[in-house]
Amino acid sequence: MQYETLLVEITDGTAVITLNRPKALNALNAKLYSELGQVTDELAANDEVKAIIVTGSGDKAFAAGADIVYMYPLNSIECRKFVMQVKDVLLKFENLPKPTIAAVNGMALGGGCELAMCCDLRIAEEQAIFGQPEINLGIIPGAGGTQRLPRLVGAARAKELVYLGGSINAAEAHRIGLVNMVVPTGGALEQAKKIAGKLAAKGPLALAAAKAAVNVGTQLDLASGLTYEAECFSGLFATEDQKEGMKAFMEKRPAAFKGK
Repeated sequence: MQYETLLVEITDGTAVITLNRPKALNALNAKLYSELGQVTDELAANDEVKAIIVTGSGDKAFAAGADIVYMYPLNSIECRKFVMQVKDVLLKFENLPKPTIAAVNGMALGGGCELAMCCDLRIAEEQAIFGQPEINLGIIPGAGGTQRLPRLVGAARAKELVYLGGSINAAEAHRIGLVNMVVPTGGALEQAKKIAGKLAAKGPLALAAAKAAVNVGTQLDLASGLTYEAECFSGLFATEDQKEGMKAFMEKRPAAFKGK
């Protein structure tokens, strides 16, 4: 499927989604979010895709934020329709039953930071910067910045970033737990592909269960989360992959998972 604001390439079980509005520093508008929702459905249904990477076109930005030119004339009703669309798309992307990696190759500000936070892993190039600068425009983050950020880095640090509207570099983002790894300039996509290759060798049903256990379980109290984890764990014993994985372990050979 062809997209106006995205480039999508699938190679060796890894799908790479490139935000493709380089003249606008990959700013996020309604069209891009709509297409992101479409490609999410497409990749979820594609059994050949084992892992998904999101990156930005050009060498300046992953995504510099929401498209302010698009948003400026919106009234409150129009804005609510837009932000609810964004919420639904990002929730769907966040809960894909496949691992996702953000290869952050530059600015990840506002909506860009919020999109990166929807990914399971974040690989940042050393020149990347992160922030939620919405307060400087007289608004607040509306695509998860006040919700996902404190869950990742803690409420106090999230409030500092949201209230002051400043930015942090990749090293600081790594220190506070916002990103998993920092790599040299130009290396994020390559590193993300290496990790995606490792993920592709794992059992897809187990990966989906692990992702669900973390995503759902962290929204529950501990006892409920442990119960949900136990259900995910025991459910895998009805799969061929579980039998293959354990048999391969006992036979001291690599497992050949089939996603069944």
